[in-house]
Amino acid sequence: MEEKKYYTCDYCYTEFAPKRRRVQKFCSNTCRSKAHHAKKNSIKQLTETTKEVSVFKVPDVPPIPIKNKVEAMSVAGMGNATAGTLIADGIKAVFTSAENKPATKGDLKNLTEKLVKRYHPIKNMQRQPNGALPYYDIETGNVVYSLIAL
Repeated sequence: MEEKKYYTCDYCYTEFAPKRRRVQKFCSNTCRSKAHHAKKNSIKQLTETTKEVSVFKVPDVPPIPIKNKVEAMSVAGMGNATAGTLIADGIKAVFTSAENKPATKGDLKNLTEKLVKRYHPIKNMQRQPNGALPYYDIETGNVVYSLIAL
């Protein structure tokens, strides 16, 4: 005799005959396990989407602030700011040593002129017996001795 199918599986929607006395929701352990994992993943996705929605909450538009006398620009306020800046710069200039001060355009110009020169003095070599000073020639890459300061 053929068994009658009484129930429909909640996961795969196939009809099945129950094997236990109580009401079964799934046709097999595989469908029961898959349904459990699907439910777990859907709850996880729901919590993640609610977190994302709460993160991207649209802020309320703040009202346009009204400027009062304290926030408005005034000549006296500009004068106080200028005086404070000048005093701070003066103190920095007094207490900063020359080698720690920033380079000026003149300093950079002098440096480039020294680097562009063809002959550079070599300080750690001795003079020749006739008193000629050693210089490094940038173009040829040789050491040159000269009696005249180049």
